[in-house]
Amino acid sequence: MLDQLIVGFDRALRTVFANASTLRPVPGGNLPEADLSDDERSHAASLMRVNHCGEICAQALYQGQALMSKDEGIKRALESAAQEETEHLAWTERRIAELGGRKSLLNPLWYGGSLAIGILAARFGDGVNLGFLAETERQVESHLKSHLDRLPPLDLKSREIVTQMKKDEAEHADTAIRLGAVDLPGPVKAAMKASSRVMTGVAYWV
Repeated sequence: MLDQLIVGFDRALRTVFANASTLRPVPGGNLPEADLSDDERSHAASLMRVNHCGEICAQALYQGQALMSKDEGIKRALESAAQEETEHLAWTERRIAELGGRKSLLNPLWYGGSLAIGILAARFGDGVNLGFLAETERQVESHLKSHLDRLPPLDLKSREIVTQMKKDEAEHADTAIRLGAVDLPGPVKAAMKASSRVMTGVAYWV
């Protein structure tokens, strides 16, 4: 258990403070930069900052859930999904820089809160653990869909990244369901949506 805590602490530091890496090519990386106005560029950077925060939260959530799960198959699935989320971190991080923006100043807070939620969810058993993961991914997929509507139409580079992220999140939700996720009660889903709105609202600006 001590080894897991040390590895987890190292992962937390790298997630929040280090530059993420990606095995897959960055979606839209070969596309030319669009001629965006200053307002469009700032708006796109803010939306990508929100997406980056979402991936910070996902990393922490997966870590907390994997730490508490006793099923090796579920742990491997969580670790595989976490690797794709790390790539999402790299993609959004790069795009934020290209747009002249910055990452959220509150990333350590987002990570710590999500880690605690992941650990709490896992304590209710693997079914609830996976159910929480599936619902999280569904909400993230919906959130990314809304960003495709809000991004500047000419910003094809950002749109390609968000589109691939949306596809990956849907696959993560399907994996959780296949592994035995239970459907969460309505009030829990509503609370998750409310907390997500707070995070996305704050992260857009800070």
